[in-house]
Amino acid sequence: MKKTLLACVLGLTMSVGLSSAASADTLKVGTHPTFAPFEFSDTEGNIIGFDLDIIKAIAKANGDEVQIESIPFDGLIPSLLTGNIDVIISGMTITDARKKRVDFTNGYYDSNLSILIPKDKAETYKSADDLKGKVICVQIGTTGHAFADTISPGNVKALNNEPDAILELSNGGCEAVINDRPVNLYYLQKSKLTTIVDFVDPKFKDNVDSFGIAVRKGNTELLEKLNSGLETLEKSGELDQIHVKWFGQTAGGDAAPEAAAEASTETTAAAQ
Repeated sequence: MKKTLLACVLGLTMSVGLSSAASADTLKVGTHPTFAPFEFSDTEGNIIGFDLDIIKAIAKANGDEVQIESIPFDGLIPSLLTGNIDVIISGMTITDARKKRVDFTNGYYDSNLSILIPKDKAETYKSADDLKGKVICVQIGTTGHAFADTISPGNVKALNNEPDAILELSNGGCEAVINDRPVNLYYLQKSKLTTIVDFVDPKFKDNVDSFGIAVRKGNTELLEKLNSGLETLEKSGELDQIHVKWFGQTAGGDAAPEAAAEASTETTAAAQ
């Protein structure tokens, strides 16, 4: 009788343990780590950044694990569609074109574009329209790339990452770089370039891009799980904490000067 009871208890314990383990998923997360401060590699080769903190916090809130895969930006959606990864988080803007191929979570970051130009041409280029017919550098596959194609079709240099685009601009290979403003500002700060300046075209201010986490189309279970985790971060204040760490202010724009200085030092040191 005792042996039977003990066997039942052990069986129940193992069943609960197996059930708990089964409920925890390992998400294969694709990202292109050349988009600091959203995703980039530190001096030891670890992929870090705002996006990585977000997806890891969401997974933790859901009791899951993450496995990070480094993939070129233009290969992220194909990798998702073929099942090589489960999730994309890579500063990816939610667009109608992309929504035809993948499903997006609710937006987790709002951004707009800005333009980098040589400082000595600040009087020449005061708007995006001034760049019509000029050579423009972009990071391949980004919304900056798409916008540049509308401004100067046939004159756009699509490069693999932001550092390459800025280097090309510095060497006179193009007249401007168009990319998400947080990325542009981060690289200006990191490189300490004084010969290049940033400006925001008035039309950009009303054209805010929302970044989302992508999953395969129709994978509603995972989509709902990610949205639930994101909502948990928002309610707990952890989303704001991550925002302050990387951008020096909360998602709502409340400043946090001390945290900003500390985060700036950490991210710059990590990327160099």
